[in-house]
Amino acid sequence: MIWAYPDIKLIALLAGIFILLYLVYLSRYWAINRRLQVEKRRLFTKLVIRTLYFILFLIALAGPSIGTSTKEVKEEGKDIFIAIDLSQSMNATDIGPSRLQRIKFELKNLIKSFPSDRIGLIIFSSEAFMQCPLTFDQSVLQLYLDGLNTGLVPNSGTDLTGPLKMALERFNNDESMEVKSKSIVLISDGENFGDDLDDVGDRLSDAGIKVYSLGIGTEKGSSIPRGNGVIINPETGKPAETKLDRGSLKYIASETGGQYFEISDEAQELGDLTAALERLEGGTVGTRKIETSSNKYFYFLLAGLVLSLIDMILPIKTIRL
Repeated sequence: MIWAYPDIKLIALLAGIFILLYLVYLSRYWAINRRLQVEKRRLFTKLVIRTLYFILFLIALAGPSIGTSTKEVKEEGKDIFIAIDLSQSMNATDIGPSRLQRIKFELKNLIKSFPSDRIGLIIFSSEAFMQCPLTFDQSVLQLYLDGLNTGLVPNSGTDLTGPLKMALERFNNDESMEVKSKSIVLISDGENFGDDLDDVGDRLSDAGIKVYSLGIGTEKGSSIPRGNGVIINPETGKPAETKLDRGSLKYIASETGGQYFEISDEAQELGDLTAALERLEGGTVGTRKIETSSNKYFYFLLAGLVLSLIDMILPIKTIRL
């Protein structure tokens, strides 16, 4: 059995609240009726029914998936490279819990929106590296996302041109002959130390490849954690500060016919980015079957509702008058 929402802490919290409230209920009930004849067997029956449907509700909340099913999806011919900045500044906490952790969480949801398209991952700082080539395999993509951290790349600044050139080269060398929509999602705080942005922007535009930039951070910025302390600026001797720099990200998006989006204290635009990518027309180039987990939460929810209705409309007498 696979759980779609295995939030053990939440489930334990809800179970604890239920137990606490029911104990309070029983103690008050017993105190009020301590001079009357309380039938313990019937109280126990009531407790069992309520416990059962509460457990069923918790199981439904966790989203149990039993077995798998297959469905046919259209291959729409979209190729998307996601380029993720892994420079040290992505550890900044002006976007909680950190810029990188927030991006990892958001990208998992974005990737799920494109099951019929090929997606690849590029990681970069001062250099760019191919983390995952274009693939339909969402499980592999999710696995690579889980492993992202700033220790995977050299950290001597950020060069936005590196991942753009790498994605362009991979697109140009693609042996697939179908006409496809090709785009790049460039994710960074925008602090760019490269100098070839004009040239790579022209080349991407000529190839019909759009860049959708996603800036993350705040204008106020924050220090950059490292170990138990923070990174120190050697020129000032004070903690280094990192702020969202929209300029380069907006420029490359505009030059290639893409758009700029943002995750900051002022905007939460990942949904707009997903919608923009969905609007790209790749054209159907075939179909394929994929395995999906079969979420059975409804059956547990229905059983819980039936028991709760029985509890309400067929009350069990607990006191003998």
